[in-house]
Amino acid sequence: QVLLLESGGGLVQAGDSLRLSCATLRTFSSHTMAWFRQSQGKEREFVARINWGGSTYDADSVKGRFTISRDNAKSTVYLQMNSLKPEDTAVYYCAATILGTYDYWGQGTQVTVSS
Repeated sequence: QVLLLESGGGLVQAGDSLRLSCATLRTFSSHTMAWFRQSQGKEREFVARINWGGSTYDADSVKGRFTISRDNAKSTVYLQMNSLKPEDTAVYYCAATILGTYDYWGQGTQVTVSS
């Protein structure tokens, strides 16, 4: 059963913006939600997370460019990505955790940034 569904990926040019969405198909309001990404040939890496109270933490590689947010009323988590770079090209995944281990994962959405 798919519980997390990402959307919003696409092909953009360097410097452009994209907003990814993660629709949660059950209540995740108590969970910490996060975005990860995986580039071809590389390991999956953490991008950003937001806890139930709205506190956020971003990877150094995206600080100042990406913003994670959540709308619990809409059961959706967002990743606003600005000033995109070719090295941001990856499949982006949404994930959820209660106790620290990310137990729930979406199927990913492809983001491609051309130079």
